[in-house]
Amino acid sequence: MTTLDRLVLGSPRLQTPVLDPPYQTWVLSNGNIWTEFYRTATGYLLRFPNLADFKVSLNGEKVACFPAPDVFDVASYLIQHLYINQVLPLALSKQGELVFHASAVEIDQIAVAFVAESRRGKSTLAASFATNGFRFITDDGLVVKSSASGFEIVPSHPSLRLREDSQSVLVSPAVTRDPTFDHSSKVQYLAGGDLAFCEKPRPIRRMYFLGDGKVTSVEITRLTAAETSIELIRHAFLLDPEDRQGLARHFDHAVKLANQGFHYRLDYPRKFDELAQVRQAIITHALQES
Repeated sequence: MTTLDRLVLGSPRLQTPVLDPPYQTWVLSNGNIWTEFYRTATGYLLRFPNLADFKVSLNGEKVACFPAPDVFDVASYLIQHLYINQVLPLALSKQGELVFHASAVEIDQIAVAFVAESRRGKSTLAASFATNGFRFITDDGLVVKSSASGFEIVPSHPSLRLREDSQSVLVSPAVTRDPTFDHSSKVQYLAGGDLAFCEKPRPIRRMYFLGDGKVTSVEITRLTAAETSIELIRHAFLLDPEDRQGLARHFDHAVKLANQGFHYRLDYPRKFDELAQVRQAIITHALQES
């Protein structure tokens, strides 16, 4: 999925204090720190407290991981998840790639993306499709690449993370849980069997930006190129928000994507018993001619 060299896995080590404060911090919904971002002499340090440190080179082309000692014995799935879904999208942003907080599914060999911040339902939508005859392409860290026919979405880690309310409704007991993923309010499920995954890039047919759910029925509204550009920038993975040259390059690429004309606002009631109708509305709309 990337031109990055392979991830270098270093020996486990303690997470020693960093003298300078982080320039950015990601916090989970339960208030726990998820990621701390530091600048170093050679690039960046991305710290996942009590889990792992990732060193990223200044140009984003090299990544080294140093697991915390307590997680080293179960590091395989965990490190793979952190790298592909969290660190890699950020590293790719330093190389000029477009990466967004979004999930995506395959419908009739084309890609449909759901772009939103946390808790807006993008993983629930992906799981709803993936357990009802379709395949998901990514749960988050959506990578968009230009192709001969336009733009396509590249598959990410074959797993989905769901909150407890979504788990009980959407996922059967037969779906494999990742036993190492116990450090957040979500449970990670591995693709296979009842949770179908698409392993190949798919051309984008629709990008839906999710609303807040304060509606009584499914609403789909086309966005202008200007509106889409704002949304794409707002939901982008960016490793260094102070990199002016990188931000300018990202903006140029986002504008090109925004001008494709397949961007919509999607809102729907957040009720599990209405997901079938929501899926059908999305399928019908996505397969229509633009």
